Amino acid sequence: MSTPVMGGVCIVSHDPQVSPDDDLRDELAAAAREMQDDSPQEAMQRAVMLATEIIPGCAAAGVCVVHRGDRIDTHATSNDALKEIDVLQHELDEGPCLDALREDHTVRSDDLSTDDRWPSWGPRVVERLGIRSSVSYRLYLTDQDLGALNLYGKDASAFTDEDVHDGLALAAHVSVALAAAQKVQQLETALGGRTVIAQATGILMERFDLDPDRAFSVLSRMSQQNNVKLRVLAQQIVTTRQLPTT
Repeated sequence: MSTPVMGGVCIVSHDPQVSPDDDLRDELAAAAREMQDDSPQEAMQRAVMLATEIIPGCAAAGVCVVHRGDRIDTHATSNDALKEIDVLQHELDEGPCLDALREDHTVRSDDLSTDDRWPSWGPRVVERLGIRSSVSYRLYLTDQDLGALNLYGKDASAFTDEDVHDGLALAAHVSVALAAAQKVQQLETALGGRTVIAQATGILMERFDLDPDRAFSVLSRMSQQNNVKLRVLAQQIVTTRQLPTT
């Protein structure tokens, strides 16, 4: 018999023949299938809510995403207070999320108030938010860093070795789902760009009686002369029905 919980995941009632590890694998597999149908934002949000449901020591969770230039943004949280945690990491340039991205794949702390790796960040988090424990996992595929999954506990030593292992399994599923969702989004953006370029080319063909190749060449030259990306220029032409002045 199954009981529905948040995020569309079902917790299967224990059977004498089914181990807790089997239950966890079933939950993660179900969640991973659903996350791959999500947008990147939905996949991340589903992951943080799942972490608080299946990992006993996890009171809150969040996902940070890496952008070009090593800029890191908080994209999903189970609790809005976690945004303050990440802001502090950026301001102080120290914290488990940063270390997971820069140095180690998995970063664990049993007591943030005394952890000498983050002498400024740790005590402030304990004082302001009552968070004492953390585990951060780098999200990546091959050599591509996608971000980090961060789990937080209210008590010291909130995460057992088994919890850390379960979190690692979740992070692996999140990496795959997030990468798949990002590829879909990138493809949709690319297709959208091709569509608007085709529309702008059609306008030039009609207005100046040009064949398709000639019209595209004119559009490309206008892009170079105006120092504007081709897709941006095409969108301007389609929206305004006017050609830019050089």
